[in-house]
Amino acid sequence: MRDFALVFLGSAPFAVPSLRRLVTGGCPISAVITRPDRPAGRGRKIAATAVKREAQECGLTVCQPENKGQLLEVLQKLQPQLLLNVAYGMILPEAVLLLPSLGCLNLHPSLLPRYRGAAPIQRAIMAGESKTGVTILFMSTRLDAGDIILQESVPLGQEDSFGVLHDCLADRGAILLCKAIDRFGRGQVSAIPQDDGMATFAPPLTREEEKIKWSDRALKIFNQIRALAPYPGAYTSFRGLRLKIWKAALPQPRQEAAGRSQPPAGTVCRGISEGIIVQCGEGLLPLLEVQPEGNRRMDLHSFILGYRPQVGEIIG
Repeated sequence: MRDFALVFLGSAPFAVPSLRRLVTGGCPISAVITRPDRPAGRGRKIAATAVKREAQECGLTVCQPENKGQLLEVLQKLQPQLLLNVAYGMILPEAVLLLPSLGCLNLHPSLLPRYRGAAPIQRAIMAGESKTGVTILFMSTRLDAGDIILQESVPLGQEDSFGVLHDCLADRGAILLCKAIDRFGRGQVSAIPQDDGMATFAPPLTREEEKIKWSDRALKIFNQIRALAPYPGAYTSFRGLRLKIWKAALPQPRQEAAGRSQPPAGTVCRGISEGIIVQCGEGLLPLLEVQPEGNRRMDLHSFILGYRPQVGEIIG
């Protein structure tokens, strides 16, 4: 395998397994570029990115340009032959994409051309997909539309949350990225264009999408809860306070006795001994883990003991 100058761009925790695997595999990384330290957490203390912390532990050179102009200046000095972008957090300008002689690679957590955009993991869960995956592609001026080098499918479990799937795809993507680098080292790289006609998109999540609408189908709400756990969390209201729903069980069909009408959406249909089961626009949704405003995350047993929800009570 021949050596070449490689620069790694990354910031978010999703990128850490890739950087770690490249380092342990002996990949020659000239420098790591990550976003500047920013205020984070409840205390808003200045914090480094997850990638910066990992890079420092590995003894790598770290650069933190403030903007696209500074990024270009840094890369012009480094003169990388290959640029790796994994959750860096900035759209790269064309001048940066043209700089490396071997190109710019991106690890994207979906089976492109499906779910191009900022929230592919969450959108795949919200859509109820049974599989997703990771893709290594050449970067182009169009977002997530470059030619595909490698791709691997990953099953999406019916109860997988964003957190579970995020970590799985980060690990699988790291392995795939190393395979791509190995191909570059052997001079055996090939890529295929994406079929734009098959493209779907994954725009960023909005604040409105965090709020549960009990008039929706139970399955849609179930997928919403999975897609937003552990961050930022789906929520409803309970006795005038915000109630985050962290986990729910698979939806149940409602079996009404003859002549009885369906209760309004958001009604607690069963509680106390059977947990809390909420009427949705279609079907019933059993809740498993919640967090009342001003309190800790808790299972339903603790919530029932502390708050005593009543059958027939409306939430939302």
